Amino acid sequence: MISLAKYRHTQNIYKTIIYIVCIFLSILSIFPFLTMAVNATRGTYEIQQSAVSLIPSTHLIKNFQILMGKSFNPLIGFMNSVIIAVGATVCALYFSSLTAYGLVAFEWKLRRIFFTFIMLFLMLPVQVFTIGFYQFIYQIHWTNSYWPLIVPAIASPAIVFFMRQYLLATLSIDIVNSARIDGANEYYIFNMIILPIMKPALAVQGIFIFVFNWNQLFLPLVLLTDSKMYTMPIMASLLRGDIYRTEFGAVYLALALTVLPLFIVYFFLSKYIIAGVALGAIKE
Repeated sequence: MISLAKYRHTQNIYKTIIYIVCIFLSILSIFPFLTMAVNATRGTYEIQQSAVSLIPSTHLIKNFQILMGKSFNPLIGFMNSVIIAVGATVCALYFSSLTAYGLVAFEWKLRRIFFTFIMLFLMLPVQVFTIGFYQFIYQIHWTNSYWPLIVPAIASPAIVFFMRQYLLATLSIDIVNSARIDGANEYYIFNMIILPIMKPALAVQGIFIFVFNWNQLFLPLVLLTDSKMYTMPIMASLLRGDIYRTEFGAVYLALALTVLPLFIVYFFLSKYIIAGVALGAIKE
């Protein structure tokens, strides 16, 4: 009885320590976003005096007026960012999943070589292709267009690798063979059977792709020169270019408006992530 009581006491101490660590890490993760939201309500002088504060101020409306008086247009920037981020996310998820399905569900001689060739592109940095990519886009007259920011997402080696590994762990090839015997074509099998199975994986990768394309700054800044096509990150970055005075309250407000859609996407897809974790824990 004494040893059992000691064991339970030790377990309670471990649980308490784990809870304290988790709470601390949660606060540490939320703190930068909370600081950004609070600074969006503060004036420039207040921020310069104390960059960190948890007490909201009364300059939110003034910061918004300053923001609207500059090159930042939340509505246009939001729509441009949504078009690019959603378009690139849909293309990357669908075609990468389709490629992964072809690598798992079909037997062909060059399958391993083809997969190795795809993985080789993971070792090459994006900066290597930037100059050649821009020259190619310029020659086909796609500058000041959303197409070069959406179409290349079709080829995403990292997502192909992730989807392939997920299908290898969750997909039973007997389901595919049964559908083929019933007369279903491959696109019907993929759209109606495979994609529903891959919902947790699609949600996880969808968050990463959406966040990456939403926050992307370098390539849109190179390809887009028309201010009407600027994305939210570009507009937010231009706020620091004022040669007279930088309104830090307006900058923080712009950053808060830029980050807000990412929270919405995460909370919308979080249930699929939790479902994916639970599914991976079930073994038959």
